[in-house]
Amino acid sequence: MKPYTLLDKYGSIYRDELVQNTIPFWEKHCPDAEYGAYFTCLDRDGSVYHTEKFMWMQWRVVWMLSELYSKLEPRKEWLNLAESGYRFLTKHGKDEKGRYYFALARDGRPTMAPYSVFSECFAVMGCAAYFRATGDKEAKAEAVRAFENYTSRESRPKGEWTKELSGRVPCKSLGFYMMKANLYAVLEECLGDTSFRESMRETISIVLSQFWNPDHNVMFENVGLDGSFDYNSIYGRQLNPGHAIEAMWFIMNLAAGMGDMETVERAADVVLAELEFGWDKEYGGIYYFMDVLGKPHVELQWNMKLWWVHNEALIATAMAYKLTGREEFAKWFERLHDWTWARFPDKEMGEWYGYLDRYGNVTHTLKGGKWKGFFHLPRMLLVVGDLLK
Repeated sequence: MKPYTLLDKYGSIYRDELVQNTIPFWEKHCPDAEYGAYFTCLDRDGSVYHTEKFMWMQWRVVWMLSELYSKLEPRKEWLNLAESGYRFLTKHGKDEKGRYYFALARDGRPTMAPYSVFSECFAVMGCAAYFRATGDKEAKAEAVRAFENYTSRESRPKGEWTKELSGRVPCKSLGFYMMKANLYAVLEECLGDTSFRESMRETISIVLSQFWNPDHNVMFENVGLDGSFDYNSIYGRQLNPGHAIEAMWFIMNLAAGMGDMETVERAADVVLAELEFGWDKEYGGIYYFMDVLGKPHVELQWNMKLWWVHNEALIATAMAYKLTGREEFAKWFERLHDWTWARFPDKEMGEWYGYLDRYGNVTHTLKGGKWKGFFHLPRMLLVVGDLLK
C-alpha cells in the first residue's frame, strides 16, 4: 500500500461531521443577538443555561469562525459572527491595564479578574485570525499587544492573583510553553511575520528538553524553574497526557514548516509514548490526569475520559502518520477513532458530549460550558479532515 493512504477513507467523515453537524449546532445556538459575542454554556439541545461569557471560550469562537472563513469557505455569516465577538471583547474585555478579564456578564460588565494568562493567549489567536480574514489593522495591533502581555507574564502567569506563597516551590508549566510555541505559529501564519522563528525554536527546545522525562518516558506537566523533576509532591508528579499530545502536534506542525524532520520524528515518538502510558488498558480511552509513580491523584476526575484529550490525539496521530509514514500511527488513529466515535457524538441532538466516566458512560450532557465550547472539536474535524482528504 502506498504511503499516506491507509487513512484515506476518514477524510470525508471528519469534514462532513464538521459541516453538517458541528458548525450548524453552534451557528444556531451560540450568537447573542442582543448584546453581541456568544453564549457558550449550552445544554444538550443547545438551550442556554448560563449567560456569563468566559474569555477563553469567547476568543476561541472568534478564532474558529475566522479559521473557517479563511480555510474552509468564505461565508459572510461566519465573518459577521466573528466580528460580533471581536468588537464586543475588545470593547468590554480589558481592565485599565489592558489585561483581558477571565469572564464578563452577558452585557459586558466584568465578573472575574484577569488572573488567567490564557485569556491573553486566546485573544492573540482570535485577533490574528480575524485580521487574516478581514485585513483589519486594529485587529493585527491587538494580536501583537495581547502577545506581548502573554509573554510578559511568563515568570508569574497569574500576576497579583497568585495564591501560592513562598513555601510552595515555584515551577513552570507545560501549558504556558506549548501555547507560546503555538502562538508564534499563529502570528507567523496570520500576520505573515517570520521574525519569530528563532524564538519558536527556543520554545520548542524548552518543551522537548525540560518537560520530557527520559526515565519514565513521559512529558511532565510541571517542572522546576531549572527543569528539575519533583517526585515529592502531587504537583510535580502530575501528568496530563492530553496536554502532552497536543503540544506534540503543535511541535510537529511547526517543525515540518521549518523543514526540521528530526524534530518531527522526535515529537512523534513522544506521541507514541504518551498514548502507551495514558491509554486505559482495561476500558479504553485516555486518562485525564495521571501520577507518574501511580500514587493517589488529587484531581477527583483523574480517570475520566474527556472529548478534548481524544480530539488532540486524533490530530496528533493523523499528523504523525502523514509526516512520517509510520503505520503504527495509522493503527493508533483507527483505535482512537473507533473508541471516540462510539461514545462522544450525540447522534440524536448533534454535537459531541464532553465528559465520560472511566467506562465510557456520559456524565454531563452539556455541549458547552466554562471549558468546552466551539474550539477543540471543530478544530480537530477541520485539521484531520484536511490531513486525510
